[in-house]
Amino acid sequence: MSPRITGLHCIDLRFPTSLTMDGSDAMNPDPDYSAAYVVVRTTDPDVVGHGFAFTIGRGNDVQVAAIRALEQYLLDLDVADLLADMGRTWRSLVYDSQLRWLGPEKGVMHMAIGAVINALWDLKARQAGLPVWQLLARMSPEELVALVDFRYLTDALTPGEALDLLRAAEPGRAERTATLLAGGYPAYTTTPGWLGYSDTKLARLAAEAVAEGFTQIKLKVGDNLADDLRRLGIARSAVGPDVRIAVDANQRWDVDGAIDWIAAMAPHDPYWVEEPTSPDDILGLSRIREAVRPIRMATGEHVHNRVMFKQLLQAGAVDVVQIDATRVAGVNENVAILLLAAKFGVPVCPHGGGVGLCEVVQHLSMFDFVAVSATMQDRVIEYVDHLHEHFVTPTRISRGRYLAPTTPGLSAEMRPATLADYTFRPVEHADDNGYRTSV
Repeated sequence: MSPRITGLHCIDLRFPTSLTMDGSDAMNPDPDYSAAYVVVRTTDPDVVGHGFAFTIGRGNDVQVAAIRALEQYLLDLDVADLLADMGRTWRSLVYDSQLRWLGPEKGVMHMAIGAVINALWDLKARQAGLPVWQLLARMSPEELVALVDFRYLTDALTPGEALDLLRAAEPGRAERTATLLAGGYPAYTTTPGWLGYSDTKLARLAAEAVAEGFTQIKLKVGDNLADDLRRLGIARSAVGPDVRIAVDANQRWDVDGAIDWIAAMAPHDPYWVEEPTSPDDILGLSRIREAVRPIRMATGEHVHNRVMFKQLLQAGAVDVVQIDATRVAGVNENVAILLLAAKFGVPVCPHGGGVGLCEVVQHLSMFDFVAVSATMQDRVIEYVDHLHEHFVTPTRISRGRYLAPTTPGLSAEMRPATLADYTFRPVEHADDNGYRTSV
């Protein structure tokens, strides 16, 4: 008899990263990396799934509440039935009229659905005895197309076109899997580039990144042009002329200001500029891209659904698509975005700046390599060297490459000690951030 869902156990986890300025940028000067963490529980205590939504602190107040509100939609449902058709399961949550009214398909509730959907994929992969990337990569083209909701996409990508893309990539899956297991997937690191770091720390970490095998680093920019130019010069001196330096403005500028600022940075040869303006401003991003070529435009970590990605690609507004593991509604929607990017021939370089994002998003890029795009050309996964010790199966990096996870699941499970030590506990006399964290 198949287990049934008994509940969603949701925990508010917050890490005091603002104390060391880890994660600091022009728009988020003091983030505390946080996770609205969910465990899908069943009548069988050994049948569980783990997922989370990422915030930078107080956002957990509403994110945890949103995840808990989903419990009523899953209680007592048959696990085998839910997992047998994950496309139907996805639509049952995303298209519920009461939930949809809050978006539709954006914001806190959409992210909550993503956390639960990812937890169900974790459960499904555990039962299959495979990591999620390999579970997806072993599915047939027809099964993969069935995961995707093509509503609103068919003017850019039809189910038939998606099927053709997947069938074209089917030959060579086994060889690419072997390549991935043997050599890993390219990474770039943002670890040196947080805006709150001193020049000395920037130079040291940039040089260390190159020594560790990274061929691309990223710097946060956008607060002060003179500071940005100085820091870019320091980074370029530390890494040499052949290492790529990407920059990330985290939505700091208006369109005209972005064009001027990027032009001033151009002598330092930025490989891409990430989020130069509002992620919702498709026309603005397109205009910036046209004005600053050949510098590349990258965006995606705050793009809230597959429809926005479709429009960015249709408008020619991006050179690099940056998917996020927890911004959209989970694995299913990210499969749709990977297919859209493949249709338009745009590389996908996922966002990993946050607790657990590296652990989860690696599965999506690895699946993309094996079964969708069939290439690693100009593709890298972001890596930040923070908080991996809290995961049961943490991200592994060697010589600037992600080593493919082999443990069944989505790599989202956190250690019991972490759940005990970093659960948010409000206090009557709170600190400046409004809470106390056990350390």
